[in-house]
Amino acid sequence: MPTTHEVSKPGSNNDKIGGVPTIHYLDFRSRGRGQAIRLMWEDAEMAYEDITSLHPTANIPVVELNGKILTQSYSILRHFAQQLETYGGTKEEEKYWVDGVCDIAIDTFFSNDKENTYREHSQTTCPRFPKALETHLNSNTQSQNGPYVIGDIFTYVDMVLHQICHDEDLVQRGRKGLAAYPRLKALVDGMESRPNIKKFLQSQRYLG
Repeated sequence: MPTTHEVSKPGSNNDKIGGVPTIHYLDFRSRGRGQAIRLMWEDAEMAYEDITSLHPTANIPVVELNGKILTQSYSILRHFAQQLETYGGTKEEEKYWVDGVCDIAIDTFFSNDKENTYREHSQTTCPRFPKALETHLNSNTQSQNGPYVIGDIFTYVDMVLHQICHDEDLVQRGRKGLAAYPRLKALVDGMESRPNIKKFLQSQRYLG
């Protein structure tokens, strides 16, 4: 049976998006692409309805708002970043870099057949991911003035990178998996130190 949680009370950021959204996602710890959507809403102090199920009947995550159905996790993140007028950068070069790093993460990390080739994925794709991101973050001047992808400006792609690192067990055991990647570790540390996200990560709703 699905489990429903009503999170927080509506605030100004709910007004910006036009209401209280509902996310349908897996009841499988705090993992997967849908988790980045939750992280955005938590950081923005938004009210939302969280419906989780062990046996979803459609592609997930799915977000409902005002009768509209939104799919594709990264498109959802970009959509709400635009509506909230944050999390996407302000200057065109910032927006380009944020979207570019997200695309780099997708191209570097995600396999079209990951479920059926997990051993190969673990041996080849996973090691490439942190190395590629470390190189890109160190080589772009926009990433050099703070922990995030565009320095001290927090955006949706920081949530994406954090979630991938989490799901691949790179952030556990004292960040052992990121020991060789200090720039990527700084991003993870910076994100987890944000007050609203830190509170969420320490709550019972966060399943580890």
